[in-house]
Amino acid sequence: MKKLIEDHRKRFGDFEVIDFVDEAEVCRMRESVDVDVPLELHWTWEYGSEVAELRALYEKGKVNQWNAETDLDWSLPCSKDEWLVDPRASLLAQVLNMMGKDEATQKAAAFDEVNYILSQLLHGEQAALQLCGQLTNVCEKMDEKWYAASQVVDEARHIEAFSKLMQRKLGTIYPIGPTLKVLLELLLEAETTQKKTLGMQCLFEGMAVGIMDMMRSECRNALLTDTLRRVEQDEARHAAFGVLMMRRVVRTAEPEQMEAMEDWAFSILEALNANQQLDMLNRLGPKYGIDPESVTKTVVALPNFAEFNSPAYMHTVIPNLRSLGLISERTRDQWIRLGMMTEGRRQSGEGSSVAG
Repeated sequence: MKKLIEDHRKRFGDFEVIDFVDEAEVCRMRESVDVDVPLELHWTWEYGSEVAELRALYEKGKVNQWNAETDLDWSLPCSKDEWLVDPRASLLAQVLNMMGKDEATQKAAAFDEVNYILSQLLHGEQAALQLCGQLTNVCEKMDEKWYAASQVVDEARHIEAFSKLMQRKLGTIYPIGPTLKVLLELLLEAETTQKKTLGMQCLFEGMAVGIMDMMRSECRNALLTDTLRRVEQDEARHAAFGVLMMRRVVRTAEPEQMEAMEDWAFSILEALNANQQLDMLNRLGPKYGIDPESVTKTVVALPNFAEFNSPAYMHTVIPNLRSLGLISERTRDQWIRLGMMTEGRRQSGEGSSVAG
């Protein structure tokens, strides 16, 4: 199976990681802001509802709208002097604790880590905004176009909420990580509705739900908690849209088409997993005297690595891919070997899939 971002891979023991170490190259990547994407447009003359599940999801979205400016309480404090999340949920805080650093330094590092993760979610929201705009053109049924259009509005609100949170309270919007930029542009450049839907709606929206749910469960700040809760509610609906769209695809797919979709989904998430937060560690580690490579080597070698690596995947993405038949016995062991999937006891949140 072809691996993505081959030029930036290295081995840490038995684990292969993606690591962008040339800052000049990373800067050039970020400065490249024009993406050449195929753009087709499909008319449909059927204005009635043809897909009841999608129409119901569209109606649900209409009644769950919220206003980022007025529904969030911007008077609530958000400071480096407080723990934004439980310290055990912060990689940087845990490392600094083991290094014997004081609590104030640990709090500041956790604050920066949350800020960095939210920045990456923000950039992902912009990609989703643009991709859903593409879907309004290429979807063949009016129910699909309506829902994709409603998601454009959701994504604009998420961008507004996250950017205001960082500008008003956290102080920094970190630039997009190079691994994330490569993967998001692969989805934006995808030539088929099927790949765009599987990639953005099922994979990245599903990952966003998992990450936000984990962060919210460990959150100690009221404003951040409410922001994550509201965005996560929308994202769960977006992931559901992807599943409902892909259900109709897999029903008629030939075995070789199923294998191609299964391999493509795995390749996207394998590359995301292979970065192991190295983009963040390269950015923030030097500020706190942390060596990114040493931390990553230690983490991936832990005997219980899968226990804390897998929950973001097991929350929504893995259950949905399984239900769509896109994790089979052919690839199952690869997910497990890389710590992205566990068996036996269900992970916290697993079962939130709409595709069960």
